[in-house]
Amino acid sequence: MNMQTPITHTAAEEGLIAALGRTEGKARDAAVKALAAIEKAGLPTRRVEAWHYTDLRNLLREYPQPPRAIQSEFSSESLVDLPPLVDGYTLGFSNTFHVIGYLADMPDGLSGTVGEDAIASTHGVEIEADTIGALNAGLAETGVNLSVEAGADLAEPVILAHTCADETASNLRHSVRVGQGAKATFIERHHSSITGNFQNVVCNLVIEKGAKAVWLIDQELGVETTRLGQLNVELGADADLTILIFNAGGKLVRQEVHVAVNGENANLAIKGVNLVGDDSHIDVTTTLAHNVPETTATELFRNVVPGSGRGVFQGQIRVAQPAQKTDAQMACNTLLLSDEADFSAKPELEIFADDVVCAHGATVADIEEEQLFYLRARGIRERDARALLVKAFVEEVFEDIGNEALSEALIGRIESWLDFNG
Repeated sequence: MNMQTPITHTAAEEGLIAALGRTEGKARDAAVKALAAIEKAGLPTRRVEAWHYTDLRNLLREYPQPPRAIQSEFSSESLVDLPPLVDGYTLGFSNTFHVIGYLADMPDGLSGTVGEDAIASTHGVEIEADTIGALNAGLAETGVNLSVEAGADLAEPVILAHTCADETASNLRHSVRVGQGAKATFIERHHSSITGNFQNVVCNLVIEKGAKAVWLIDQELGVETTRLGQLNVELGADADLTILIFNAGGKLVRQEVHVAVNGENANLAIKGVNLVGDDSHIDVTTTLAHNVPETTATELFRNVVPGSGRGVFQGQIRVAQPAQKTDAQMACNTLLLSDEADFSAKPELEIFADDVVCAHGATVADIEEEQLFYLRARGIRERDARALLVKAFVEEVFEDIGNEALSEALIGRIESWLDFNG
């Protein structure tokens, strides 16, 4: 006889169960499925392999209730505190409400929908059936659904800006298709106040044949923010995609990136910087699935962990049997700046093809004393010398991304963080 003891739900699980129970309309089936999973097993713990280093059940203390206030309580002023990164066409959301950007103002070559109706389509991208995707499917109330026309070349970035200013939960879903031969840059920005808010944002991205795109995820979060993010990508033939990730701040952050390389001669680059502040827990988990021959991918992350911060990197490259001539490289390098800091790196290769070039590596170290001595011998104070070495370590990631304005903006973000946390 097999008996299963019901679990005692945490405060966060109770909050999620209540929120999922209120879901109505098209998302009702997904909400019922997610609700049943939480009621039965709760949120994932270390026993779940994918969440081994981020025990969500113990780390997520509560789930604030989604805003039910009228939209007029929020306005574009909520985005004023979001410092400009680069110029571009902005679609903005404050908490859960759409507050900036309209269809009539979209640049030539870009079309779509904004609001509740936008989340109905994913452009065919399959949402990962993990916790983040399942919760988002049952809770997301709004987002954008955009298409870049075939052959279009968007002159300025499209910015998807999101702020959370209250103790609330915000669930968004965006879907973007970049048509054949098109060129575009998208910037996914997330900002929050110091209050204990919760964000769950899933983005689905299709890059069609011969298209070229840059997708930046820029997260600067308050010290009590929990953010669960997921980017799901399908990459077509001869397509070229660069994904940039900048993480700074937040209490608990998990950013997942799942890429299916489905077209021959596709090229993918993922570059990221994680600045893990004191008492922060930042987790970046990536999976790259090479499914066809003659594709390339590079992945580089640099992490800085001072104080009692904790960082996680999980990166998996999976090469299917037909994916001959795959060239995939992954590197994760970390600076631990205190005895209390902690970083877990788990690079993985699963290769079922014979003729491939694949490699991964991970390093964790402190600042080299020899380099520090070199700078101090030239009259530089130890604090300043350490800051210079940390800056050089992480800035390298964004120096050569093919967009000078974006590169300068990201390096500026790094410098600001170091000035404040150095």
